[in-house]
Parts: sequence; structure tokens; C-alpha cells
Amino acid sequence: MLFFRSEEMLRQWCTERGVLMRPLVTMEQLWLLATAWYATRLREDARRPRPEEMVLIFDSLGLRGDFWDPKSDRF
Repeated sequence: MLFFRSEEMLRQWCTERGVLMRPLVTMEQLWLLATAWYATRLREDARRPRPEEMVLIFDSLGLRGDFWDPKSDRF
């Protein structure tokens, strides 16, 4: 994971290195994703979210598309 100050800086970094841009995530989305993903982490029955739960979490944060589909095998 790389952090950039702006989308412009990310575009410049990708252009200079010939790297395709990937979906962007804001710090707020990242924080909310982590808190949702690990919400049950301290419980004895903790588990990773199931694919259908993953889609709901991603969607609630505005993270949509093939990249965020756990059943997709393409970006």
C-alpha cells in the first residue's frame, strides 16, 4: 500500500514508472474498512468476512467494481 498526498501526485508517480493506476481509497475509507473488517477480531468466534459480507462492506464505503469483487479474477 502506498500513500500519496493527492490523486495528482499518484498519477505522476504512475506515469513516471509506467504503472497502471489502481482504485483509490481515502484515509477515511481505509479506517472504516479496517473497523468493519476486524469488528469481531477480539471475539472467540472471530472470522474473516465471507465474500457476500465483503461485498456489503466494500459497497457501504463506495468501493465498487471488479477490483472490489472477491469473486472476480480480473481487475
